[in-house]
Amino acid sequence: SLALCTFKITWLSLLEINRSESLLPNVSVGYQIYDNCGSRLFSMNSTMALMNGQEFAAEDRCNGQSLIHAIIGESDNRKDYPSFFRTIASDYHQSRALAYMVKHFGWSWVGAVNTDNDYGNYGMNIFLNTAQEEGICVEYSVKFYRTETEKLKKVVDIIKQGTAKVIVAFLTSFEMNNLLEQLSVQNITGLQMIGVEAWITAKSLITSKSFRFLGGSLGFAVRKINIEGFSDYVIKEFWDTAFPCSQTERNSSQYALNCSGYQDLLPLKNYNEDVPEQRYASNVYKAVYAVAHSVHSLLNCREQKGCEKGLTIQPQKKENKQCPGEYWSNAEKNKCILKAVEFLSFTEVMSIVLVFFSMIGAGLTVLVAILFYIKKDTPIVKANNSELSFLLLFSLTLCFLCSLTFIGRPTEWSCMLRHTAFGITFVLCISCVLGKTIVVLMAFKATLPGSNVMKWFGPAQQRLSVLAFTLIQVLICVLWLTISPPFPHKNTKYYQEKIILECHLGSIIGFSSVLGYIGLLAILCFILAFLARTLPDNFNEAKFITFSMLIFCAVWITFIPAYVSSPGKFTVAVEIFAIVASSFGLLLCNFVPKCLIILFKPEQNTKQHMMGKLLYF
Repeated sequence: SLALCTFKITWLSLLEINRSESLLPNVSVGYQIYDNCGSRLFSMNSTMALMNGQEFAAEDRCNGQSLIHAIIGESDNRKDYPSFFRTIASDYHQSRALAYMVKHFGWSWVGAVNTDNDYGNYGMNIFLNTAQEEGICVEYSVKFYRTETEKLKKVVDIIKQGTAKVIVAFLTSFEMNNLLEQLSVQNITGLQMIGVEAWITAKSLITSKSFRFLGGSLGFAVRKINIEGFSDYVIKEFWDTAFPCSQTERNSSQYALNCSGYQDLLPLKNYNEDVPEQRYASNVYKAVYAVAHSVHSLLNCREQKGCEKGLTIQPQKKENKQCPGEYWSNAEKNKCILKAVEFLSFTEVMSIVLVFFSMIGAGLTVLVAILFYIKKDTPIVKANNSELSFLLLFSLTLCFLCSLTFIGRPTEWSCMLRHTAFGITFVLCISCVLGKTIVVLMAFKATLPGSNVMKWFGPAQQRLSVLAFTLIQVLICVLWLTISPPFPHKNTKYYQEKIILECHLGSIIGFSSVLGYIGLLAILCFILAFLARTLPDNFNEAKFITFSMLIFCAVWITFIPAYVSSPGKFTVAVEIFAIVASSFGLLLCNFVPKCLIILFKPEQNTKQHMMGKLLYF
C-alpha cells in the first residue's frame, strides 16, 4: 500500500542518515510514524499526538511537550506555516493542467466530481476557474465524501441524467472506487474519465470489472524515480518476514533451503515495473533528507559565532509575551498588531436605514404640526387641547432627532448627550400624553350638572404638570451626570480581533432610573386612558392614547432583553430602533385619525358633530 511504501522509504532514509559520517555525525535521528487511514478522526488523533507528545491524556488542557522538531506530511499552507516546503508539485498546477488537457482534446462540455474535503474542494475550485478562463462549459460540479452513501447515489443520478460524457474526477482512490461501484450498479458506461494523480495509477482500481468505466482514462501521474538500494531493501525485508531465519540457523540443515532461497529471488526484481505506490517514494526520500540537511546546518551554528557564510537561521521562539489591550497577535504569532475599532458610523447601511426612518418621522411630525397650525381654529384641533398637541408634536420631533446622537464615534460629550436627551424628550412627550388624558377625564366630568372640576385642571395646571413631570427627569439626569456620567469605553473583552468603541453607562442605577421613570409615566398614562376608553369617541381620544401606550410599552419591554444580548454596535442599533419605533407609535396613534378627518372628512370637523355623540352618550 501507499502507507506501507511511505513507511519503508522513511525507514530506509533514516537508516542511511544515521549511518552517514558526513551528515549529522554523532547525531541519531528518531521518528514517529502515524497512519491516518484516510480518516479525518485518525488525522486529528495523530495531529494531537504530534503536538502533545502523547496520544491520550487525562488532563483537561493540552500541555504536553513533544520531541518532534519537523513534520513530513500532507499540507499546502505556507501562511500558517512559514517554514513549509514541498517536494512534490502543488495541486494548483495539476488542476490547471487538467483544464488545459481538456481544452487540448476539444472537450468543451464536461462534468466534474470531487472529494468533499480540502484536497478535492481546493483542486476542483482551481479547475473550475481555469475552465471558465479557457471557455470550457461545466454542466455540473458535484461532490461527496466516502461515507456519504446517499449523497453518492445522488451524484451518480446527476451523471446519469447529464449529457456530458467527459467527467473530471478530482477524487482519492477511496472515493473513486465507491463511484465505480455505483456506476456499475446503474450500468453507466461510455464515459471519458479525466483523473488526478491520487487514483489515475492506483493499483486497487486496475481490475477487469473497472475496465468498462476506466478504459481510456487520461490524467497526470507523479514522475517515478528509482532510488538506489530501495528494491534490495524491500526484498530483504520481505524475505526476512516470509522466511525468518538467522545467521546461526542458516548453518543448520532445517533452514538451509529457506535461507539459500534468498539468492534465487534477486533475479525476479524489475526496476522498470510500474508500481504506483513507488511513484511517491522519491519525494518522501527527498523530504527526509531535506529535514536532515536543515538540522545539520542548524547544528553548525554556534552561539555568539553565528552560522556559516550564506546561511541565516531564524529560530521560532516560544514566548509568553502578552499583547497590550488594544493589540492582538497576528496569524504567525510573532508580533502585535493594532485591533480594528468598531462603532456604529454614519456610512454603514444599518445606520443609513435608521437615519432615514428618523428623518421621515421628524418630517411627518413637522407636517402634522403645520397642518394643525393651519387648522387651529377648527373644532377637532380645539377639542383635543391644541396647546398640549403642539407641545407633544414638538417633543416627538426631538425624540426622532435625538436618535441621531447615538450614531458616530462616541465622545465624552456625545455619550452624555445621547442618554440625557433621550430621557428628557421622552418624559416631555409622555407628560403631554398624560396631560391630554387627564384633560379628557376632567372635561367629561365637567359636563355633568354642578361640576366645577375643570377649574382644578385648567390650562395653567396643565402646563405646570408637564413642567413638573419633566423637571423630575431633568433632576435625575443631572444627578446621573454629576455622580457617574456615561463615558466612551474601549471594550476588548467581547471580541478578540477588534475593539468595540461604546458609551459606558457609568452608573447602571442612573440609566435604570431614567428608564424606570419613563416606564412609570407610561403605565400611569395607559391606566388613565384605559379608564377613559368608554367616553364618547367624538369628544376624546382615549382609545387612541391606549393604543399608543400599548405600542410604547411593548417596544420598550422587548428592548431590554434585546439590548442586553446584542453585541457591539448592534446594542446601539437596538436602542435607536426602540426610540424610533415608539415615537412612530405615538405619532400615528395620536394624530393620524385627526389628520384623516381634517383632510378627507371635513364634514365631521364641525362643532355639531363633535357634540352630537356626547349628547347621545
